[in-house]
Amino acid sequence: MTSSLIRGRPRHATARIRVRVARAVVGALVGAGWLMLPVMTVGERDPVPGGAVGPVAGAAAAEHDGTSATDLVMPFVALGVAGALAGYGYLRRTRRARTRTTPGVVSSAPPVPTSLESERQARAALVLADDCVRGSEEELSFVVELFDEETIEPFTHALLAARTELSAAFAIWRRYEEGIPGDQDARRQALVGVIGRCAEAGRRLDAEAPALDRLRGLEEEGAGAALQVAEGRFRELTARTAEAQDTAAELHRRYAPSATAPVTGYVEQAKDRLVFATSRLNEARQAADAQDGARTARHLRAAEGAVAQAGVLIRGVERLSAQLREASVLVPAALTGGEAEIAEARKARSASLTAGESHARLAHADGVLAAVRTELTGGPYDPLDSLRRIARAVERLEVRRSGVVRAAALLVARGTVGEAEDFVGVHRGAVGAQARARLAEAIRALGSDAADEADRAARQARELAERDVLAHGTPYAQDGPTVGLAGAVLGGILLAEDPDAGPPTSYGGPSTRARRHLP
Repeated sequence: MTSSLIRGRPRHATARIRVRVARAVVGALVGAGWLMLPVMTVGERDPVPGGAVGPVAGAAAAEHDGTSATDLVMPFVALGVAGALAGYGYLRRTRRARTRTTPGVVSSAPPVPTSLESERQARAALVLADDCVRGSEEELSFVVELFDEETIEPFTHALLAARTELSAAFAIWRRYEEGIPGDQDARRQALVGVIGRCAEAGRRLDAEAPALDRLRGLEEEGAGAALQVAEGRFRELTARTAEAQDTAAELHRRYAPSATAPVTGYVEQAKDRLVFATSRLNEARQAADAQDGARTARHLRAAEGAVAQAGVLIRGVERLSAQLREASVLVPAALTGGEAEIAEARKARSASLTAGESHARLAHADGVLAAVRTELTGGPYDPLDSLRRIARAVERLEVRRSGVVRAAALLVARGTVGEAEDFVGVHRGAVGAQARARLAEAIRALGSDAADEADRAARQARELAERDVLAHGTPYAQDGPTVGLAGAVLGGILLAEDPDAGPPTSYGGPSTRARRHLP
């Protein structure tokens, strides 16, 4: 393994090192030869023939018999070569030391993220996975109208598996927020588990996205049938929107403002989504006539997303109207059931409470029921809130609630969870992880018949989501070239990745949900 420093070195730097080593070796050899040149010339014979050697010459010859020129040259040459090799070896050792990954030496391993960074990554993973699940569910709602259950089973199964992984990730995150586990290493592993579960949810959806595209064939002959389905739902919702507007006006007349607050502005938002859908359906038709498959699929998916969210908004108004009517009928019965519970509590006197606490809670419950009775005859009121107050007052008495009080609590919880689910779904482009986590907790509690817990968690989720939407603002002008563009981005229909607000969200995970980019 090479370090990042070594990997970043240019190739010509290594070449310069080799050239320098070669020059050092050659220079050492040349220098040794230059030093030996005088010694080598001393021992050479006189080229001029001479006479007999005299006594002086004989003495000089005797002196040179002990040391020859060759004997002096070889040691110096060996010394020069040894020095050059030592220099080259030093360079090699230095280079190996830089690339070594033993302890104490800098390696290329990525740094361990801090706790804050890991939490940020976990939050982002939760939001992304939740968006992928919601977007996939929107597209699949159009597919089921064209194909039988057996054909779409792989896609519904993948969506269910992704939703299961996401629920597990939210459960881990919720325990993490509560301080469980307490050990720092275990908490770090919990965050890794959240990210891993979210990645698996996205992987399951990514794996089925290509097959769904082949089944729908929006770029080819399948666009015509898909356009007919989208246009049919569009026409149906257009008629229901007018009815929902009348329903909302009637709710405002009959009930207190708090009763209609959860769906305030929903009809206007539905109209905005439908106007956006109108423009995209027209563009999809034109692209289909021009045999431009990529544009057809892109505009059709945007229109489908807008139609789906308009349906969520209209159903929200219709559901609230039905729940308020049901709550109005249930309030008198809940009052009677609550009075019976108070009477039983007076007889039982919970052993876990002191006399003062028991008396205070009984007095509080009596006061709540009396206030609700007064509201019934005092003009417009909020039936769901009345049921909520009755159920909570009885809950504090720590006695088993009667069937009618329990039914009232479940009605309230279903309504609150549904309202929070709708709001997050049609504003998911701005809603963060905290609101989504509380919503997931509310859904889990409702599934366990923990009505009061579900109601509290859902109300918190709605408050957090509304806060996120207010902080998000409007990045795209309402009076831009495409009416409804801001609402489409806020709702997550468009992914806001391009100057024109980006591609529409499609069935799939992080790798495939934005595949409707134009070439």
